[in-house]
Amino acid sequence: MDRRPDGGPPPPPGAHSTGTPRRSHRGPLHALASIAVLLWAMPATAQDAAATGPAIAREARLAGDAKRTRLVVDLDRAAEFRVFTLANPYRVILDLPDVQFALKPEDTQLSRGLVATGRFGAFAPGKARMVLEATGPVAVDKAFVLDAVDDQPARLVVDLVKTDAASFALKAAAAGDQRATAAPSPAPAVPATGDDRPVVVIDPGHGGLDSGTTGYSAFTEKTIVLETALALKDRLEKAGVARVVLTRSTDTFIPLTERVKIARVNRAALFISLHADALARGEGQARGASVYTLSDTASDAEAASLADSENKADLIAGADLSDEPDDVAGILVDLAQRETRSFSGRVARELVGSMKGAVRLHRTPLKSAGFRVLKAYDVPSVLVELGYLSSADDRRDLTSEAWRERVAEAMTQAIARFFAERGAGPALAADTRPGER
Repeated sequence: MDRRPDGGPPPPPGAHSTGTPRRSHRGPLHALASIAVLLWAMPATAQDAAATGPAIAREARLAGDAKRTRLVVDLDRAAEFRVFTLANPYRVILDLPDVQFALKPEDTQLSRGLVATGRFGAFAPGKARMVLEATGPVAVDKAFVLDAVDDQPARLVVDLVKTDAASFALKAAAAGDQRATAAPSPAPAVPATGDDRPVVVIDPGHGGLDSGTTGYSAFTEKTIVLETALALKDRLEKAGVARVVLTRSTDTFIPLTERVKIARVNRAALFISLHADALARGEGQARGASVYTLSDTASDAEAASLADSENKADLIAGADLSDEPDDVAGILVDLAQRETRSFSGRVARELVGSMKGAVRLHRTPLKSAGFRVLKAYDVPSVLVELGYLSSADDRRDLTSEAWRERVAEAMTQAIARFFAERGAGPALAADTRPGER
């Protein structure tokens, strides 16, 4: 019998078994919102444990039907993994601490049987993650790793079976509230002696397995905003305007609340989140950059829709943040202080005024919406939508190095004026808006 089945037989001898989850005294309602089942598997051999470098995931596929579905991931060597389920919505999360994905998205179809859709990528430094969105409540029946043998690679196998909401809740209560580990906040920036420049935290949106807007070209939102953030960081530091902290400098997923924490821990004087919007096909055409500030009521339907999609980023990545400490939870629900909102509005106007001489702006460039990432009550915060990937003209700009340099210069001038007005930083020697030189 082939020990690499894609069907439903039990794991053969030599497969890595799963452990028993810890119990918790929390009730089923709390657990239902978090984790339903948690399973661990470890490399079986000393050779696996001693392997250097990450294991490479080269192929992933699904088999089965709407009652039982099997996930098979081909690896170049056996690797540790963790699998668990989350509710609201129902998801299966596969954490791979020492794995690097080399899967081709165009050749990886993660939609079959009990799995509606799937995604994969880096979740944190040194940790990969696969998220399978289920069609309904599911249970992990078996999860194991097979060692490589002959010409067949090592394989990670996860069997899912259909269940009901009541059974899911009972298993959630038994599994306790162990939960997915979010990427740690970086250490606070330590200023150089005598360096009293303000700190600007730049937040390139999305990252890792959360690609953001995709499907319009070979370029993804997460890559475009990271490149723009790096250009802005370089320009701000060369101009001496501020010390800059990035929420991410690599292709890594950072949960929304962690982005807020980074701003607060580093005592940021300004938080700027960068994104690139898109309209769904058939919704008409729009292009140009916009600057958003926090509002309890969105300025228009487009802003409301965008905020809703961005606020779901943690669900997309499989993170369960329902049990955050009280101070962080307060950031997510409290109104921003009046003074902070006033400063946020001021920097938004400066950015729009500066950028209109350098890049194309949306017809209504100043907007507001309820973005979670803007809810640090003591840090002036704005979200800049650099343009629309659904617009061919904007895509050409967003992927242009010359365009990135222009927008970085325009934003640097605006930030310098904002700090100079507050007495928090030096004005630039050539303090002119792009296009006015």
